Amino acid sequence: MSSGLDHTAGVNTAGVSGSIINPSRPPAVAADSDAEAAVRDANPQYVLPLVVRIERGAPPQRTDALETAARAVLTFLADPRSTEPDGEWTPLVEAWSDGRIRKVVRRARGAEWTRAEALPGITVIGTGAGTDTYADKRPEPAQVRVFPPVPLDGWPKDLARLQVSGTDLTDAEPPAHVKAGSQPVLWLNPDLEMTAGKAMAQVGHAAQLAWWRLTEGQRKAWAAEGFGLAVRVATREDWPVLVGSGRPVVRDAGFTEVAPGSCTAVADLPVLGVGG
Repeated sequence: MSSGLDHTAGVNTAGVSGSIINPSRPPAVAADSDAEAAVRDANPQYVLPLVVRIERGAPPQRTDALETAARAVLTFLADPRSTEPDGEWTPLVEAWSDGRIRKVVRRARGAEWTRAEALPGITVIGTGAGTDTYADKRPEPAQVRVFPPVPLDGWPKDLARLQVSGTDLTDAEPPAHVKAGSQPVLWLNPDLEMTAGKAMAQVGHAAQLAWWRLTEGQRKAWAAEGFGLAVRVATREDWPVLVGSGRPVVRDAGFTEVAPGSCTAVADLPVLGVGG
């Protein structure tokens, strides 16, 4: 796999703000030192594949795709196949968590999507959020399928052949304003230009960091609500405040599109409070 062709997002192992909580073992993003991060980097590396459905003439709205990708990551993390000691995907999740937390987003349509859906994974469907693109037609809801982690160079052939070109989605109109504190919001850096695929990986990271901060009860409550959340671009005035607030911050490893160490996303969950 050529990382130059993938919307690969690996969290910087030593550079994630805040205290990350994992009830089983501390993942790579929670490395306490550069030395520990180096050890984790030496472990076999896995990636979490996500595939977004983009049909010709009916692409999803960008914001809906981003929000659906974040919900897909959370749905995967909460699935008993990922969490139970004897879960089908648990060994793969543990191997993935021992290295960099990488996510790769590719796109599929038609027969490609049919083949992807035949592989083990979970499909999450978006809301079709956005105003009417045409007078009698709302945008098609985003569809994102998340798969159990795979070795960095060991992708199933039906996923390995998928491309990332064509994931530069747009919104027909700006997304609705989100009132502060009204719901979980994943804020994106206003000064970074990222393709939709790259941004999907970043909000997936932010959702995962927030998930690790939550208690078991808070996780169950969020899951019961269908992992409701919003993805928005922060204002330039608010961004430095968010980054310095103690909320979960994603600092990208810089494999593609952005410089290493760039702060790409912040998870803002009312249940955590500021610095929670």
